Amino acid sequence: MQPATCIEPALPPLRTIGGDLLSTTCCQRRLALARPFVGVIVYALVAYSGLWWLAPAVVFLIFVSVVAVTHDVVHGSLGLSRRQTDWALFATGAVLLESGHAYRATHLRHHRAFPGPDDPEGDPARMSLLKAVAWGPFFLPRLWLWAYSRSKRGGAERRWLVVEAGFALAVAIAGVCLYRRTPAVLLYTSLVVIGSWVYPLLTVHLPHRDYGETRLSQTHTLRGRIVPALFLELTYHLEHHLYPEVPSHNLAELSRRLDPLLREAGVEPRRVP
Repeated sequence: MQPATCIEPALPPLRTIGGDLLSTTCCQRRLALARPFVGVIVYALVAYSGLWWLAPAVVFLIFVSVVAVTHDVVHGSLGLSRRQTDWALFATGAVLLESGHAYRATHLRHHRAFPGPDDPEGDPARMSLLKAVAWGPFFLPRLWLWAYSRSKRGGAERRWLVVEAGFALAVAIAGVCLYRRTPAVLLYTSLVVIGSWVYPLLTVHLPHRDYGETRLSQTHTLRGRIVPALFLELTYHLEHHLYPEVPSHNLAELSRRLDPLLREAGVEPRRVP
């Protein structure tokens, strides 16, 4: 870990930056929640049409949509009730055969603890590039085990974790059983499992690489037009860590309002197309 290279000014409360940044319209909420399932429908159409070469691109877009919406659901940014949140975590996680409840447990821990210990989501930030890549197949299973071990025995959280793991296993088994009829399910399962192996590298190691001691130097932000839009504003990682309650659709505006503070602190956003 390298020492911080900037002096951190006091961060203003979000209400002084703009309480409007917390707003989520009904249309924005529905769009965010619908994207992953629209992606699955598109994948089904691609498979039905035999356009298998399009499958990886479609699954990539599904990944982006799921990561963006689960981020917002975990931080309570979409205005969902407690029950709606549980079902949204299950449904959006199920699209990628992952556990939304495990992600909530480990991601909230990441925000509280990073760069301290007992932060399984943040561990790849302390690894070398090659080790972060090699950690890919073990990342999600370890997050699930961490969340399961800290959930209450017989509690609702543990039941969600078991159901989510069981659903993923059932889809994988169905893919094998249905292979002679259609390879679509097994191909989808393979793509989402292999795709999840890049999480440690892309969502942790690179955003937090060479982090410093202050909140303004513990992660990075990428600015541009094409790449941030393609990743549904997930490239504004620093802004997200500073104000995690801001929904992803408002992160670009948050970044513009934070620009004077970041310049004063010596933080230089990384430019992308």
